[in-house]
Amino acid sequence: MLRELPSDEDRQILKEAVRGFFEDASDKSAQATPWLWKQLAAQGLTQIAASPAEGGLREIVLVQEEAGRIASRAPLADAALINLMQLRARDDARALTSLLDELHRGDSVIAVSFAGFDHDGAAGWAKMDADRLVAELGFVESADIVTHLAIFVHGPALAIVKAGEGVAAEPTPVMGKAGSWRVRIDAVPIVLVPFTNAEVRDLLTVAALSETARAFGAARRAFEQAVAYAGERRQFGQPIGRFQAIQHKLANCHIALRAVQLTIANAAAQYDLDAAQWRWFAAAALATAAGSLRQVSLETQHAFGAIGYSEEHEAPRHFRQVHVGMLRHGGQRPSVEQLATHFLDHGSGAFPEYDLGASGNAFRNEVRTWLDGYWSGERRARHEQLSFHEREYDREFARALGQTGWIGLNWPKRFGGQERGAFEQLAFMEEMERAGAPRAGAPVQAAMLQVYGTPEQQRRYLPEILRGESIYGMGYSEPQAGSDLASLKTRAVRDGDHYVINGQKIWTTTYWGEYMLLATRTDPNATPPHAGITMFIVPMTTPGITIRPSETMYGGTFANIFYDDVRVPAENRVGAEGEGWKVLTGALATERGFIGGGIVLKVASMFELLCGHIRIAERQGKLMRHDPVVRAKVGTLAAEIEAGRRMMVHCAELVDKGETPPDEAAVSKVYSGELMERFGETALDLLGLEALISEGDPGAVLHGRIEQNLRHSLMWVISIGTNEIQRSLIAQRGLGLPR
Repeated sequence: MLRELPSDEDRQILKEAVRGFFEDASDKSAQATPWLWKQLAAQGLTQIAASPAEGGLREIVLVQEEAGRIASRAPLADAALINLMQLRARDDARALTSLLDELHRGDSVIAVSFAGFDHDGAAGWAKMDADRLVAELGFVESADIVTHLAIFVHGPALAIVKAGEGVAAEPTPVMGKAGSWRVRIDAVPIVLVPFTNAEVRDLLTVAALSETARAFGAARRAFEQAVAYAGERRQFGQPIGRFQAIQHKLANCHIALRAVQLTIANAAAQYDLDAAQWRWFAAAALATAAGSLRQVSLETQHAFGAIGYSEEHEAPRHFRQVHVGMLRHGGQRPSVEQLATHFLDHGSGAFPEYDLGASGNAFRNEVRTWLDGYWSGERRARHEQLSFHEREYDREFARALGQTGWIGLNWPKRFGGQERGAFEQLAFMEEMERAGAPRAGAPVQAAMLQVYGTPEQQRRYLPEILRGESIYGMGYSEPQAGSDLASLKTRAVRDGDHYVINGQKIWTTTYWGEYMLLATRTDPNATPPHAGITMFIVPMTTPGITIRPSETMYGGTFANIFYDDVRVPAENRVGAEGEGWKVLTGALATERGFIGGGIVLKVASMFELLCGHIRIAERQGKLMRHDPVVRAKVGTLAAEIEAGRRMMVHCAELVDKGETPPDEAAVSKVYSGELMERFGETALDLLGLEALISEGDPGAVLHGRIEQNLRHSLMWVISIGTNEIQRSLIAQRGLGLPR
């Protein structure tokens, strides 16, 4: 398989060159003409994937995305497929060689049809009649300029047909415009190139990914134009991009496009690297795109309003391209079924493990070995018999984990940490979730102390956290200050060497910890209001603290906490007085960087449990896994979870490069939190009323974890900045829309 492929830098150069070419060619580039084909060949674009030096599927995807941006119908993907066929061909496929020189010079134009092998019957049929081909093909692009057709016939084999006598092309309007042809072939002579069924299936998958990449390019281009339009179009005296409804609509599109982009890129990379699971990743990418791009296309048109209706605008071209591309090769159904087969028809269907690099993979095994030894058998069994609230934290486990040093996984060595990279952190998160281990440590508070703490605070508090001996709550929210933390009222007044704190905090979850990281107001007259906030470490045994716990609907607890004349030493202040907003938001940014990944790992774990149940469960005497509705829902969920996992890895990649863009963390957090809700609701649909029986009852399905997961999912959508706030952040910081 292709291994000596171009680098990321090479691909960036290719992307810029292709985009520059299409921009220079202007409106001519959207028309598939012999002139354009010659120009594309001169740029070397008909040679993509012809050799390792010319790239692989990643380069095909890149070129197709750029073609989609200008709605080009030139059959570049077909040329790439022919190149791949020759590259993979055996000695008995030399007949392809004679076409390659002409193809690369631009003298030949080839359209590929999978005919009866395609997942959609509208692609047509082809059969051999003695040594001649008879066929009727549908939805062939560029049939008006092709010199050859390459058609798969049963055998299987590739039939190469020269355009001319016996080949008739009839234009077919699609979504109101020309651009597709119906081709009839009447007993014409052909050249046959043998292939195996597996090879044809793989090539069809590559073709579907290529088509999806072009649809993504079209959707992305229309979306970028809609964002620009929202920043310019004025209604009621201001840009429409300032309206929350528009911001959130476009933020949703951005999230969906990121999911498609990341899953396609991963599938292409896995193919190029000849990874064993590349077909699985391809199915996930195709299912994700089919479920997202058409909706993005609709939402983009909504943002344009009436201007997007005009055929003088390019938006209608992109709308058509997205819909044609997403229905070609069977649409979403084949990939969803492939994912359902993986999870329901095998004894241990699970999400593929990512290659996290040498250090990440080695550390994954190290953590797994430790958990299998310490967190297994009777100890784990006792823990799993506890209620959800009791399972949340285990002090014995925290201290045992503290002995490994992994609580300080990413801490600088000067604080006793291990300075491990983002992918090792990801490996640790994955294995902890796989083992169902309770949380440990205080990552946000530790990061805050390392950046803003005094040397004395660092010497006193960090070793306790590292050993698993202390845990912190976060005292932020108040009755009138939830997401709007700049409105908090809890007062801290300086009194000699102490501060006296009065106020109330609500919805505090880790109220039972040793310390509270408390946000207070030290200057009530500060302008702007967030300039008067100061942070403190408050021991929870301090006199004047009253805790009133309340049971949450998800089975845990939080508390209203009252601070009445609570005296805290000035040395417990974190950062300078009035610097609390910087300290607080920096800590939240640290938490959000991996919060989406933590959520999606929980969903993935629950999904695997659900599939294990469905594999053996019966409904009305029939195995549930054979139900087409069940399979469709399971396959769709699998694709959505994989998109969330890709966002998780993307965030890790950014952190590994030293980047922590808040909008990317927000994308992952919003997507994963709402995915957790969708999973819970879908699981209830699949399992029925019995799935509502809660833990502790003998009849509880999967010990009641499904319904409890749904109740818990609400917290992840609301906490750490509501998803509405996160969407505004995405729109303003990620897309550049006005505040």
